[in-house]
Amino acid sequence: MSDTDPRPRPQYGEYATAEEQQARIARPDATDALSAGVSPEASTPRDRMPAVPPTTSAARPTRTADRVFAFVLLGYGLLTVLAAAPQMLDVGAFAQTLFQTLGVDAQLADPDSLRGWGVAGASVLVIGWLLTAWFSWRSLAARRLTWWIPLVGGILCNFVSGTLMVIPIMNDPVAWEALQRTVSG
Repeated sequence: MSDTDPRPRPQYGEYATAEEQQARIARPDATDALSAGVSPEASTPRDRMPAVPPTTSAARPTRTADRVFAFVLLGYGLLTVLAAAPQMLDVGAFAQTLFQTLGVDAQLADPDSLRGWGVAGASVLVIGWLLTAWFSWRSLAARRLTWWIPLVGGILCNFVSGTLMVIPIMNDPVAWEALQRTVSG
């Protein structure tokens, strides 16, 4: 600027062009180049500058509460699987416990023939827990929000295994009729 210029001295780049402002914001080392009258592109080679800063899992924040909650849910799920899976293998005993809890006086016609349903229900719980733990571990390793994975996995696996255990009871006409009488009467 000359001494005869009537404008006040610029402060904080208010007279800088949009290109000059962008160059200084994007690359602080371009400030020196612009002050020296050199083009910022000439001062900093493009091959040294990444177009977008890399995002790695190390750059993501650690969520301690998320990790604790995920491990608590996985632990609770494991205890549930270890307690429920052996009981599901005996559909007759499972049905009797259900009937006693509901106050129904009924028995399954042939509980031994329904073992496959119990194996399917127990398998859903075990395999579902293993998949949930695997997905949770991968999410934790990538430092992503994880608490919801064991929650959704537990709800889904319990719903499917519970449905598999109720199907044989619904297909037994004597037991189903007794359940309907108890509920309606």
